[in-house]
Amino acid sequence: MAYQQNGQGGGRYPRGNNRYAVKDEFNERVLDLRRVTRVVAGGKRFRFRATVVVGDGKGRVGVGVAKGLDVASSVAKAKTEGKKALVTLVLKDGRTIAHEVLAKYSAAKVILKPASAGHGLKAGGSVRAVLALAGVKDATAKCLGRTPNKLTNALATIEALKMLKK
Repeated sequence: MAYQQNGQGGGRYPRGNNRYAVKDEFNERVLDLRRVTRVVAGGKRFRFRATVVVGDGKGRVGVGVAKGLDVASSVAKAKTEGKKALVTLVLKDGRTIAHEVLAKYSAAKVILKPASAGHGLKAGGSVRAVLALAGVKDATAKCLGRTPNKLTNALATIEALKMLKK
């Protein structure tokens, strides 16, 4: 665990955050946030479902889904779930994937293709978020399925990354 100082004076009552806050090695991106309801005898109960992608930019990435009573708690729970479901991949030259791969999850189909250095990350939506947080800098991706669901497209991308050979 790395500690960082936030630069605010010390003293007996420091302002701002904790002076020695634990720095997290993972970046996160909220893909989807939905308000879901449950009908009970007294009416409707509202909760929030968050889909979060976490990654370190060095080949580890995961997708987490969680529900909570408010947005902040659901995002925090989803980030924890994403850390539990990490996938590790080996990047070719530290920039791209090793070979072309096609994967399916539910109604989502995703194809990932490697690219030469300097090509950039040509992908859209949740596929781009997953690949960027995994540390892939040069690749082409396409969603072949007809579903616009960000969660299933992200999970199809994770399935494709699991299929990569080392």
